[in-house]
Amino acid sequence: MPPPASQPQVRQNIVKFLKSFLGITRILQIVFGAGLWVTIAANKYEGSIHFVLFVAVLFWLLTLALFFVTLLDKQDLVPLLGGDRWLCTNLAHDVAAAALYLPAIGVMIYKTDRNSYCNLEQYKHLCLYKVYLTAAVFACLCCVAYLMSVIYDACRKCRGEQTVI
Repeated sequence: MPPPASQPQVRQNIVKFLKSFLGITRILQIVFGAGLWVTIAANKYEGSIHFVLFVAVLFWLLTLALFFVTLLDKQDLVPLLGGDRWLCTNLAHDVAAAALYLPAIGVMIYKTDRNSYCNLEQYKHLCLYKVYLTAAVFACLCCVAYLMSVIYDACRKCRGEQTVI
């Protein structure tokens, strides 16, 4: 059990991370990613939407893990990827997420366009246009949040920094 004097230091690290650029973008990634996969999963979906759901859930879970490991300052406990490599790990994660969100956005835009015919008040059948449009917006917001993290992490790495905060 750590001495009581270290408790304020832990709280200070948590607050420091939550106020940092990366902490804020991680929260946005988690919120937008949850919005995307909940929007899709709550409605009927088929075909290429499975890929979008896979990307959304995979990176939502990975981002959640990175967020909590960094928040609790336990990156040294992660084998092979932690410690001095944590910034590179975060950068690789963000690049992969942005790269896979781009085709997911394309799928959502395609599906939205394919269902645009039912965006009429007189159309009485099941229409997923608004669902696909909402999911496309969430996918775009996710991609932007990951791209912002890529730029931030890359700038820090180019300056020779090794920590995330």
